Amino acid sequence: MQEQPIPDRLKISPFLVFYLIMSMQIGIGVLGYQRIIALKAGYDAWMSILLAGGCIHVIVWMIYKIGETVDGDIVTAHKYIAGNFFGKVLSSIFIGYFTLYSLTVVRTFIEVIQVWMFPEMSTFWFSFGFMILCVYIIFGGFRTVVGMAFFGLVLPAYLLLTFGWAIKFANFYNLLPILDHSIKEVLTASYYMSLTFIGFEIILFFYPFIKEPEKSKKWAHLAVLTTTLIYTVLAIITFAYFAEEQLQKQIWATLAMWKIVEMPFVERFEYIGIANWNLIILPNVCISVWIASRLIKRIMNVRQKIGVFFIVGPVLFLINFLDTREKINMLNDYIGKMGFAFTFIYIPMLFAAVMIAKKVKKKKGKRR
Repeated sequence: MQEQPIPDRLKISPFLVFYLIMSMQIGIGVLGYQRIIALKAGYDAWMSILLAGGCIHVIVWMIYKIGETVDGDIVTAHKYIAGNFFGKVLSSIFIGYFTLYSLTVVRTFIEVIQVWMFPEMSTFWFSFGFMILCVYIIFGGFRTVVGMAFFGLVLPAYLLLTFGWAIKFANFYNLLPILDHSIKEVLTASYYMSLTFIGFEIILFFYPFIKEPEKSKKWAHLAVLTTTLIYTVLAIITFAYFAEEQLQKQIWATLAMWKIVEMPFVERFEYIGIANWNLIILPNVCISVWIASRLIKRIMNVRQKIGVFFIVGPVLFLINFLDTREKINMLNDYIGKMGFAFTFIYIPMLFAAVMIAKKVKKKKGKRR
């Protein structure tokens, strides 16, 4: 089913899937997800994280089944079930999805910088410089984007150690009593947590670029497990550090915990944390723009380097209109719901459709 086989020199080793998935799942949402899930399930919300993480493993299994069956990416899967024309129409929807995703990440990060560091900073000029850097990385090819994902995860990893300062002031009795909320509330919190987990679905788009995809399955599941554990541990530390009433006033709870970090050479550690987050969200945007431009190439037969500008242009144009907290929140909610619908509703439907189409094609083959 693969129209143009990807040369081996452009493919990545199976273990690099771990860094690609984790770099997409850990982004701007880490800075404030604790308040959102605690609103729904109180301090039982840490169970919601584990539940959401468990569901994601099932979706990852489905994604690999789809890739194996059609021997290609999501465009190939759509052609497999709906034919060439309608397959391309279905695939084109995701160009808009990943364009909006990259816009959301960049604008939300700029808001963090403007609130915590530089209130007068120009939204357009920062995003212009940031997107130029993304274009430069994407022009280096998929392997360069993967390299950025690797460094964007490994270099700022030391930030995890800084939450040790919060443990000194933590009161883990805040988490008691356990199971104090209904199953419905825990499930609702899992839904909101799943919006933060979005990013693992990118496997469907770079599947043909993996050498021996079968061997990458364990790395994909390990990435989801690692992300789930990081989110769970960070949520537990946050819940122990803040009283429930205090947490509701913290839009970015993770940044608030950095306020207590004391070092001889730095007074405001949250500034260092935010600066490092620039490196963390860079792969988010690079991968999103690469996927959107790759879809343009697959669907419209346009060179990918030209397709990149079709994505970056609208992002730089639209970002100027997101000038209030309400608009940014609305965009985050909108992309979160789109991501949930794609990962937890559309992918299972696509999986079922591919399996049915496989059986139908087998029966037709036997009749011949």
